[in-house]
Amino acid sequence: MSQGQGFGFGLGKMKELTEAFKKAQQVQEGAKRLQEELEVMELEGEAGGGLVKVVLSGNQEPRRVEISADALNEGADVLSDLVCTAMKNAYEKSTATMRQRMEELTGGLNLPGL
Repeated sequence: MSQGQGFGFGLGKMKELTEAFKKAQQVQEGAKRLQEELEVMELEGEAGGGLVKVVLSGNQEPRRVEISADALNEGADVLSDLVCTAMKNAYEKSTATMRQRMEELTGGLNLPGL
């Protein structure tokens, strides 16, 4: 073996590896903060022009459902559709927010699956 080559890791490769570990640690710390933020975040979905509102956390945890008195007059089938539509709306907002925040967190890193 020639001198200074070791196991194929030159100083440049060690520096890259060290930087990758630093970035991974930063992402891990950021992910923990993001998880905490998502838990307290509230995202609202609505349907029927605000007749029904559904509030989810950033982690898609249901927080509350608000149904106006006017929505009650629409009948069970319509009310059911309004609640479902509001839930979908809140879920879409929540997942879009989570995706955006994760992209911000991992920006510049080519992480598979994200």
